Amino acid sequence: MSGASSRMRIGVQLPEVEWEVPFGELIEMAQTAEGVGFDSLWLGDHLLYDLPVGPRGPWEVWTSLAAIAASTTRITIGPLVASTAFHAPAMLAKQAATVDAISDGRLVVGLGAGWNRREYDAFGFPYDRRVSRFDEAFTIIRTLLRDGEIDFHGEFYDVDRCVLHPRSPRAGGPPLMVGSTGARMLGITLPYVDAWNMWWSQYGNTADGFAREKARIDGLISTADRSPTDVEATAAVFVRLAGGAGRQMGDYDGGPEVDPVTGSPAEIAEQLRAWEAAGAAHVQLVVDPITQGSIEWLADVIEEF
Repeated sequence: MSGASSRMRIGVQLPEVEWEVPFGELIEMAQTAEGVGFDSLWLGDHLLYDLPVGPRGPWEVWTSLAAIAASTTRITIGPLVASTAFHAPAMLAKQAATVDAISDGRLVVGLGAGWNRREYDAFGFPYDRRVSRFDEAFTIIRTLLRDGEIDFHGEFYDVDRCVLHPRSPRAGGPPLMVGSTGARMLGITLPYVDAWNMWWSQYGNTADGFAREKARIDGLISTADRSPTDVEATAAVFVRLAGGAGRQMGDYDGGPEVDPVTGSPAEIAEQLRAWEAAGAAHVQLVVDPITQGSIEWLADVIEEF
């Protein structure tokens, strides 16, 4: 996942359910993010939230990523993160390989087990034993993307002599990122993934909080007989600009209230350097409000950084 330079890369998460985004505007925001110099852009993989304004959901993530891949040329793209429960795992691998081909090798496959029971029940996906289900799904997805074929018969999933063809344009497939820092999830994924990611509210949205989590996870990486330099540390960072009124996330319980990153472009860039010093290889800005104007305003942050 490493870029051309050793500096920390900066991405931005596009709107999820903050407001109902016409699809054409989503594409324009993606193109603007690329134009102002962001290294990456990310889409949440969710289906439905219950919010004070009523039920609301975003556009489907893989279809959206395909459209964004075809509408941009340089920027890295990915789900932050894709729930393995929303698709049969072999089909998720097929979708990922296709989007990687459309983007000419710009996809990062972020994966997780999901948390929002409301959307599981609404769309008919099983919510029980999510980590056990993830374990089998992850085995199928990573093996297909990296090796191109698998024969797997588990408790939850069966694939019979499955072959992934056509393959991703990259040898070994797109990089894999796990969007969880739970001990069991990390035990499943750290022997294989290229990166791990932590949501801003889970580490307190501070560089010091991220550094503490990185030290813990570096130890687990070493236990998995890998070097921490082999697995990139990445973090979502919550940034509030003028006009921000809070991020809507349904009944997500990410822990106690935390302070957003705020300030002038120079001040925000300086704060982001603390994440770089703490060992983050890549951060994804979760911006409040997330609008076309916000992405344009953040161009000065990118330049200052």
